[in-house]
Amino acid sequence: MPGGRLTNEDRQHIAAWLAEGLGYAEIGRRLGRPASTIMREVTRNGGPDDYGADRAHEATRHRARRHKQTQPPAPPVPDSGHGRDPRAVQDFTESFTALLVQQGLPRMEARVLACLYVTDSGGLTAADLVQRLRVSPASISHAIAFLEQQGMLGRERVPGARRERYVIDNEIWLPSLLASLQMNDELAAASQRGAEIFGATTPAGARFESSAELLLLVGEAFRQVMEQWRQILAARNTGRQQ
Repeated sequence: MPGGRLTNEDRQHIAAWLAEGLGYAEIGRRLGRPASTIMREVTRNGGPDDYGADRAHEATRHRARRHKQTQPPAPPVPDSGHGRDPRAVQDFTESFTALLVQQGLPRMEARVLACLYVTDSGGLTAADLVQRLRVSPASISHAIAFLEQQGMLGRERVPGARRERYVIDNEIWLPSLLASLQMNDELAAASQRGAEIFGATTPAGARFESSAELLLLVGEAFRQVMEQWRQILAARNTGRQQ
């Protein structure tokens, strides 16, 4: 962690600056720490609305004692090369997991997704996930089932073995974004219908009409972005084939 571990004084500053409404990036800049470090510290200790410096400091000391007493040495990570700083990778992985949780993903599912996301291969077996996350096979199985249902990962057979690998690709967020676009279109259509039924000159009708205008603009902008993304992918694939 750049600058060493957070001190009680650091945590007092964090609490005060959160109360002033400062964001993680600004607090990190003032303390000389990555914004991800500040976000992880706040997230695991009550969140921005319930962060207490003394309570956070004591909780961190308790976790450190418990970790020292019960945790076995961390298993090696097969694809942790490329000259990366293991501590920086771990710090980012934890903050990315916390971000996924904030976006509404259950914590175990977020841990599995983040674990897959940070591997260069983009795929791990259930046994790999159990070893890396130190959880039960049942926990991994439930998380995988949820993520598969959401279209956020797939599975493939390990060559020459009976095991399967769970994989993600570079367009992991595309199904979710397309589902959001479909919902946006449905809301726009319903709002237009509402404006017609209630009458655009009435308060209720005007509300529906205004909503429809906004949603239609969002949908149009979204489609333009998706077309731009397809062009970027096509150009990138062409460049790789040359």
